[in-house]
Amino acid sequence: MTSVKEIEHAVEKLTKNELAAFRKWFEEFDAEVWDKQFEEDVAAGKLDKLASKAIADYRVGKCKEL
Repeated sequence: MTSVKEIEHAVEKLTKNELAAFRKWFEEFDAEVWDKQFEEDVAAGKLDKLASKAIADYRVGKCKEL
């Protein structure tokens, strides 16, 4: 398996175009990982308490239009 240091060194050697392509790929990859984790947290009910608080705050007028 490749270590983080090895990956760092490989990234440092990329050309401008390769770095741009890597950055684009990584941004998409990272977003997919984040989305998956968010969906798992929602399904597990980990955000229910926060959502309930936000809805309660909205109902009593603690929110303002953006």
